[in-house]
Amino acid sequence: MTLQIAPAARAALDDWLTGQKALSGAADNTLKAYGADVTGFLAFLAEHTGAPTGMAALRAVGTTDMRAWMAHERGRGVAARSLARALSAVKSFYRWLSEREGFDATAVLSARSPKFQRKLPRPMEQDAARAMIDTVGLQSDTGWIAARDMAVVTLLYGCGLRISEALGLRGRDFPLPQVLRITGKGGKERMVPVLDAARDAVAEYVHLCPYDAEPDAPLFRGKRGGALNPRLIAKAMEQARMQLGLPASATPHAMRHSFATHLLAAGGDLRAIQELLGHASLSTTQAYTAVDAARLMEVYDKAHPKAGG
Repeated sequence: MTLQIAPAARAALDDWLTGQKALSGAADNTLKAYGADVTGFLAFLAEHTGAPTGMAALRAVGTTDMRAWMAHERGRGVAARSLARALSAVKSFYRWLSEREGFDATAVLSARSPKFQRKLPRPMEQDAARAMIDTVGLQSDTGWIAARDMAVVTLLYGCGLRISEALGLRGRDFPLPQVLRITGKGGKERMVPVLDAARDAVAEYVHLCPYDAEPDAPLFRGKRGGALNPRLIAKAMEQARMQLGLPASATPHAMRHSFATHLLAAGGDLRAIQELLGHASLSTTQAYTAVDAARLMEVYDKAHPKAGG
């Protein structure tokens, strides 16, 4: 199928992917997905037009071609969410290509993304979250590794950190202060209070860890002393949730969801939680917290009391 893509189009795709890595720092897995999505689109064009997809064919893509591609993808069972991702990649490629080659890409850029139901994150019950932390600490026979995994999961739930943020801590961050300065998505900084339970869990791990907490080294180490792979935390949680009978949605990210939901349910302010999570939009925080509409209205009523009420 890829043989039907002309060398010039293939070279353009490679140049675009190289630019994505250099300019936006896209991860290898993301680039691989982008490449597969756009390659699939180019291969469809070749089959659709009956000729190899070269630069002339790319310039000539119209609205009917876009509709035909999307219908073809849905027809072969591609889910709306996956098709929306592929369309986003194709648009990004075309935006870059049209600027470089000087042609009008309106037909591609105006294609409407298929609608799909966004999955809201599923938090855990408070008892389940606490049981998860305790049980994760029982998954390894090696004391310091058990303490490490327990410390990481405690940070996810106790501070609402992303797994990448927890594993991004360095030796210089120990001992953990009362308030951590976290750099999140897009380089955005936020201040996060650290519970005593989290500070104690990290201190216990550092005490048992055979590797010194060197200032520039990762705080959380793998078995051989390198940076801890997040997959190992996910695996420890998988084993723990099987023992506890919890659903597959009980993931590391679910601990962050749970932090937000439980905080709001306990009367926390929605905007304060937005700051703690590092969300740019309040609507993201609202979707993130699995609280019923009545509870949200109660929070809003307290924040905006009715005049004369």
